[in-house]
Amino acid sequence: MIIDHHAFKLSGKLTFEKVVGCPPLRRSVSMSNEACFYYIVEGESRTYAPAGMLEQPVEEGLVLQCGNYLTEFVTNSKSDRFQAIAIHLYPEVLRMIYDKDFLDFLEEVDRIRPIHYERYKSSALLTTYISSLDFYFQNPELVSDELQKLKIKELLLLLARTDKASAVRRLISGLFTSNTPHFTSVIEANLFNNLSLEELAHLTGMSLSAFKRAFAQYYQCPPARYIRQRRLEKAARLLSRTTLRISEVAFEAGFQDLAHFSKAFQKFYGKSPTAWRTANNQRTD
Repeated sequence: MIIDHHAFKLSGKLTFEKVVGCPPLRRSVSMSNEACFYYIVEGESRTYAPAGMLEQPVEEGLVLQCGNYLTEFVTNSKSDRFQAIAIHLYPEVLRMIYDKDFLDFLEEVDRIRPIHYERYKSSALLTTYISSLDFYFQNPELVSDELQKLKIKELLLLLARTDKASAVRRLISGLFTSNTPHFTSVIEANLFNNLSLEELAHLTGMSLSAFKRAFAQYYQCPPARYIRQRRLEKAARLLSRTTLRISEVAFEAGFQDLAHFSKAFQKFYGKSPTAWRTANNQRTD
């Protein structure tokens, strides 16, 4: 549940955003023509991306490239709520901010291979920058268009001073190039994550009906059947090769409900998970 939300716009586009709320909460995010710097002030976050799931602890920044995502807010041992700040970056806004100074960079875009995300661990510079944004969220009357332009420039300069400076250019280049992940790579990267078919379809950028048609074309099998089988096969391997508890095996294989997992496993293999482990223990000490 979201309990507080603040946002600023520049030229009609959302630029700075602060969200406070109580977990659990999962939101679908579509960024067809933007990147986003996403910082966790309180709590923790999981981001389900076309390339897989990313866990983001408190006081860590994450730059996400264009694409579809699912963001899930969770609690940690220090807080029962979440607080996040996002800075949205658009090609047209960056062109406007940098004007002619940005043209040299754009000439190199075709020679840069874009990346989909990059992590930025907590630092004194980053913490100070986030604190300055929080001040403006509490005093919105002080925010002008020129101030927003300066704060966006400040963010990019700050990121460029980290040990991942080269990643900044690659991330921004993705705003001006097309790099859509292949359908099957999205499926395989998220096969064992706790996602519904609707959420998987969202990550591929398709409607549910289009997703099902594409899935049948690539896999020659309905998505629900294929995903269930792959998860059960992984569970069987974990049962025979590890000492994980049954509940841990279920979670690692993508099942959130232990009773549902046990029932599905019994139906598929003809044995309960415990009986399967006893009969197929291949673990070596």
